[in-house]
Amino acid sequence: MAGLASDGSNPDVSLLYDINGLAKAAPTWFDRVMEFVGEYGIMLALVLVALWCWWSVRRRGTPEDSAAAVAGLIWAPLAAGIALLVNVPIRGFVERPRPFLDHEGLEVLVAGKTDYSFVSDHSTMAMAIGVGLFVAHKRFGLAGIGLALAEGFCRVYMGVHYPTDVIGGLALGTAVALLLAPVALALLTPLTSALARSPRAGRLVRSRRAPRGARHQTVDLPDPRAEATGAGQSDLAA
Repeated sequence: MAGLASDGSNPDVSLLYDINGLAKAAPTWFDRVMEFVGEYGIMLALVLVALWCWWSVRRRGTPEDSAAAVAGLIWAPLAAGIALLVNVPIRGFVERPRPFLDHEGLEVLVAGKTDYSFVSDHSTMAMAIGVGLFVAHKRFGLAGIGLALAEGFCRVYMGVHYPTDVIGGLALGTAVALLLAPVALALLTPLTSALARSPRAGRLVRSRRAPRGARHQTVDLPDPRAEATGAGQSDLAA
């Protein structure tokens, strides 16, 4: 399957040239920025979004909400690691070379890529983290998914992946993060709930400034039988 997308008339290859052609037209300093962003910057941004999400969820909502959200945050990097492991046999089976090995005229911003191209590890990992963040908190998850899509664009812009490499990575990261989330949360949520009850480590899950949640208040209702008895006594006294 090494010949996948080797024909220049293939839409996959055409889109590769269109996106990578932007790197040829861009100034050198912009290409250097895109190189850093696509290789390291977006992954660092995902880490910062995850930290921001953790700081937010531990200060809001009920203790149960915080424990569930932190469990989702723990699942995000675990999902990325599992997705990368799943990608190992996929790469070995497809054996697709990097696009610059089969196609001339590409502007390759990162040299030294000698492994197989399908699917993109960066796209897989970024989307798994983004979807894991979505499981923990929808607003932060949408930001993470947006960063994952930007990561995929950067990989094609840099000339190191075909568009279908990126699409496959995004799909793989999404599938692993979503399909295994119920099992992962069922195992992780009791752990984060127990951690939240710890006097020292509980701050990792629940801030001291967070609201404790609404307490159940009991209201003393009048007893109808007592009212009836009192009414009867009043009649006798009259």
